[in-house]
Amino acid sequence: MHTPLSKVLPKTFTPYDWFCGPGSHIDTDEFILPTGANKTRGRFELAFFTIGGCCITGAAFGTLNGLRMGLTETRDMPWSKPRNVQILNMVTRQGASWANTLGSVALLYSVFGVAIEKARGAEDDLNTVAAGTLTGMLFKSTTGLKGAARGGLVGLAMSGLYALYSNWDHLKGTSPSHY
Repeated sequence: MHTPLSKVLPKTFTPYDWFCGPGSHIDTDEFILPTGANKTRGRFELAFFTIGGCCITGAAFGTLNGLRMGLTETRDMPWSKPRNVQILNMVTRQGASWANTLGSVALLYSVFGVAIEKARGAEDDLNTVAAGTLTGMLFKSTTGLKGAARGGLVGLAMSGLYALYSNWDHLKGTSPSHY
């Protein structure tokens, strides 16, 4: 008599089950951590993701903005190689510019965040807000004192909103639903 394989094997069957037994890999740690190490990533480990993510996001937005600008500026030209080159130059220039800008902001934010965390010895939202404020101030410091103050206010507002967003479940008094 023939029995279908789906009735013989469990639903969570993986190739590991052939060697270790069914279900032996479930509910085990994915990574080997040093004794006493924290299972969450700290601000320094997240800095690499933040900087890289901001560079890629800036490149994507800059590319779209360059395409929009290139199509707008060359709309009177017929479709030809010079128009294509003009659009491509605009896409490349804008993509690189935006990636550089957002990457620089992310680098400043990450450096300030790590430095503040090490100086205070605490990992909390005050570090986030302070790093955002200092980032805005330093990024806009070349525009003078008023520009630095405006940049600091923008950094304070953005990091404050992020801190509120990341603690929304705690503020409402409910347990987080995304864990």
